[in-house]
Amino acid sequence: MKYVLSLAREIVKKRKLIIDLGKADFRKRFVGSYFGIVWMFVQPIVTVLIYFLIFGPYGFRSEPPVPAPYVLWLVPGIVPWFFFSEALNTGTGCLQEYSYLVKKVVFQVEILPLIKLFSCIMVHGFFVFIMFGLYACYGRLPLVTWIQVIYYSFAASMLALAISYLTCSIHVFFKDMAQIVGICLQFGMWMVPIMYDEGMFTDKVPALAMVFKLNPFYYIVAGYRDSMLTGNWFWERPTLTLYFWGVTLVLMLAGLKVFKRLRPHFSDVL
Repeated sequence: MKYVLSLAREIVKKRKLIIDLGKADFRKRFVGSYFGIVWMFVQPIVTVLIYFLIFGPYGFRSEPPVPAPYVLWLVPGIVPWFFFSEALNTGTGCLQEYSYLVKKVVFQVEILPLIKLFSCIMVHGFFVFIMFGLYACYGRLPLVTWIQVIYYSFAASMLALAISYLTCSIHVFFKDMAQIVGICLQFGMWMVPIMYDEGMFTDKVPALAMVFKLNPFYYIVAGYRDSMLTGNWFWERPTLTLYFWGVTLVLMLAGLKVFKRLRPHFSDVL
């Protein structure tokens, strides 16, 4: 626990350094690219368009469980997933990417996953504004609960950070971890009701409702949709809120414990 508190104080103390390095990491992604930052939006937008065409009014006509066009139900689910998956992917390889900083004895390597996370938050911010713009195009007036997106973005950040501490420390010694994380994310996307309504399964097998909710990311997706579509607040899901933060805390403590144990060997391997 002393280690966690010490790390929290160090993060607050070096917050400006984390922000500056996060901005530099964001800019570095597009160095040498002709279209630069445009590529940041192309793939996710194309992905949303494909799912919209497949499951929307021109495809299989998947009906959302709320009175709204399919795309307005899809986007609040897929936007946080893009953020979470990118944060976890980049966080997993952060020690390898910044090996020159890891080898510096005086550098606090625990902040490297935070640098990647901050860089991904900048991208996520763009997509949140695009989501707001899409709702405006459909004539949806802003709800007070839209501000809750900040809370759920923070929740997704903490979950991604907790897992990143575990995966990045293992990745130093086991390079296949990056591929394992990528496969788990591909599989995990379909374990959360992002593209489909969970009622397709829970209406037939009610017990599956609990299985869906065991996935902590279910809370994020449900929260984004509550905020954007139905106007519900997070305290209206008290059990799910407590479960999510309990799981996230356990994952964070476990990830930091593994990170602390393996940290003395990082510079030797890298």
